[in-house]
Amino acid sequence: MTAAATFLHPDGLHPGVPYAYAASTPPGAKTVHLAGACPLDADGRVVAPGDVVAQTTACIENMRVALAAAGAGIEDVVFVRALVASADRAQLAAVWAVVHALFGDRTPPGTLLGVAALGWPDQLVEIEAVAAVVD
Repeated sequence: MTAAATFLHPDGLHPGVPYAYAASTPPGAKTVHLAGACPLDADGRVVAPGDVVAQTTACIENMRVALAAAGAGIEDVVFVRALVASADRAQLAAVWAVVHALFGDRTPPGTLLGVAALGWPDQLVEIEAVAAVVD
């Protein structure tokens, strides 16, 4: 599998953001759209109620499993969206810090949203992603 994306940081846009502004994939790249990864354990229980960092980590681990099932990996992610059931910017920033650390210098374009509620009781975080792979 070859990385399919080129992450773009265009001149004229603020260079200090912790993500790329756009991702470009070549013709023929297989696109993988993931459902929102939730912080659920194998028994369907929400892990770490009240802890956005631990829930983010759990979401990422579940996202890795879904990506692998589709023949992709974290390195193939070309877009990420993190939803946080909070209006507290410190909690949103804590979630994005974990997401950014996951990708390091190659953080794909993404969106961080504070939302009123998520689907599972005690759920604070959900992460969506799109990946692209070239065989």
